[in-house]
Amino acid sequence: MNIIENPKQMQQYSLGMKLQGKSVGFVPTMGFLHQGHLSLMEQAKKENDVVVVSIFVNPTQFGEGEDFDIYPRDFQRDRNLVEGVGADVIFYPQVKDMYPDNYKTYVDVNEITDKLCGASRPGHFRGVTTIVSKLFNMVLPDKAYFGLKDAQQVAVIKQMVKDLNFPVEIIPCPIVREEDGLAMSSRNVNLKDNERKAALVLSRSLFDAQGSIGRGEREASKIRTTITEKITSEPLAKIDYVKVVSGDTLEDLDRLSGNVLIALAVKIGKVRLIDNIMLEV
Repeated sequence: MNIIENPKQMQQYSLGMKLQGKSVGFVPTMGFLHQGHLSLMEQAKKENDVVVVSIFVNPTQFGEGEDFDIYPRDFQRDRNLVEGVGADVIFYPQVKDMYPDNYKTYVDVNEITDKLCGASRPGHFRGVTTIVSKLFNMVLPDKAYFGLKDAQQVAVIKQMVKDLNFPVEIIPCPIVREEDGLAMSSRNVNLKDNERKAALVLSRSLFDAQGSIGRGEREASKIRTTITEKITSEPLAKIDYVKVVSGDTLEDLDRLSGNVLIALAVKIGKVRLIDNIMLEV
C-alpha cells in the first residue's frame, strides 16, 4: 500500500493508473476510521481496480467553537485498518498543502446547504464542497463513496458534481450501526460511558417513528413531535434539529409522501451527533 502526502504526486499516481486503463475508486475520510468507513472501502474495492482513501481533518468545515482541535486522530491505527481492507493508497495531505498561504478560492452550493446542518453550522458545507472538489481534482476518481449517515452531505456533493461537471459517479452507501443501534461515528469515541448510553435515544426515536409510519401515520408534525418528546426525555440530550423532509429536495414536508428523510442532530454532552432514516412512502 502506498502513502502519498503531496497533492501533485497524488494526481500523477491516478493519471498513471488511468493511462493503464484502470478505474479509480475513492473514499474521502477525516480519519479515526470505523466499520462504516471500512464498508465504503470494501464496496469501492469490489467496483474498481484501484482504491484511494484520503485522511484529512478539514479545518474549513469546522465553525468557531466546534470540535476541530479535539477531533480524534490516530494515523497508525487508520493505516492498519486501510491496509487490512486492501486499499491501494492512503492520501494523507497536510493543511499547508491543501490551504497554502494566500488561499482565496472556495466552492459554494446554494439553497440545500441552508437547511438541516447548514442552518446551525454556517459555512460548514462551504468547507465540505471546497475540500471535496479539491480532493476530486487530486485523486481523479471514477467513483466516490459516501455514507448516508450524513444524507445532506451526499445531496450537496451530488448537486456540486452535477453543476460543475465533475466526471465522477457518487455512490451513496447505507448507514452502519453498532449492535445496539447507534450510528457509527468517529465522534462516538468522545462520549463518556453515560453519554454513550444516552446517545441511543437518537436511533431509538427514529426507529419508533419508522414503526409509526409503518402503522399508517403520515402527518409530519406528529412524527416530529413524537421524536422530539422522546429525545427531550433524555436529560443529557440537547436537540439541534428534528426534520421531516423530502429526500430529493430537503424541503420540509407536511404529509409524508414519496422519498422521505427523517433527520436529526443532537448534542449529547459536548458531542454533536447526527442520524437519519430514509424511506419510501
